Amino acid sequence: MNKHLVLRFSILLFLAVLAAYLFVHFDLFRFFKDKQQIVHFIKSYRYDELIFIVLQIVQVVAAPIPGELTGFIGGYIYGPFWGTIYSTIGLTLGSWLAFMLARFFGEPLLEKVVKKEVFEKFDNFMEHKGILVSFLLFLIPGFPKDYLCFIMGVSRIPTLTFIIVCTVGRFFGTMMLSISGNIAHNEQYMLLAVVTVAAVIVSIFVWRYQDRILDLLKNQKK
Repeated sequence: MNKHLVLRFSILLFLAVLAAYLFVHFDLFRFFKDKQQIVHFIKSYRYDELIFIVLQIVQVVAAPIPGELTGFIGGYIYGPFWGTIYSTIGLTLGSWLAFMLARFFGEPLLEKVVKKEVFEKFDNFMEHKGILVSFLLFLIPGFPKDYLCFIMGVSRIPTLTFIIVCTVGRFFGTMMLSISGNIAHNEQYMLLAVVTVAAVIVSIFVWRYQDRILDLLKNQKK
């Protein structure tokens, strides 16, 4: 094992231990499950928009944090327009960071953050289908998009192309979450229920038939 590889592994191990310590010490798992606690935390800062963007970055890189919750809160606090803008900035930066971490550390990092079966499932697309299918996967609700950022980091896709694909691909889902958050803020609960039920139905369908969807995409001609 050469010195360069040892250095990368040492840095990766340090970051993993530090992240685990912070999550346990500050009980961040419970924090990120409490909508009101997150809203209060964000609004307590003068530059709350920046804090929100940072939270979106963290939720991409740290898989335990539910991205749907932070996207919903963006719309709840800032409205559909600015909620979408701030979320998009944070998600793009977080996706780029995950992409670059995977590109720098390679497979040792993927083994830590991505389940083996998930990696094997998407690795075929990175090798044979590339950009188009990656974009479609970002569009479809229910797919592990944050994992996809790490997996794409070890592919040959150029950084700028990745940024465009993930930003455009995530945009519709981000906008819908922001709209839902704003609906909740305005206490339009009947409309929120309709939107939520529709989103749940689509997500369940995709989750239930994700293997068939992947097989369908896999068998399509380039």
